[in-house]
Amino acid sequence: MALLGQAIRNRRKGAGLSQEALADAAEIDRSHMGKIERGERNVSVLNILKIAAALNCPASAIFIDAGM
Repeated sequence: MALLGQAIRNRRKGAGLSQEALADAAEIDRSHMGKIERGERNVSVLNILKIAAALNCPASAIFIDAGM
């Protein structure tokens, strides 16, 4: 999960978004988003899809970035 969280963080920073802005755009609680990025929480496919939409990228790109 840490690699997936790092991939999300890298994409978020690349998009110039704060963690709070991404969480708001993806309709995910900000503290949960932080735990996802730190690899402390498992992330559901639904939330991956929400995050990808908020980052304006395909969900597959996040998995590829994470080496999955």
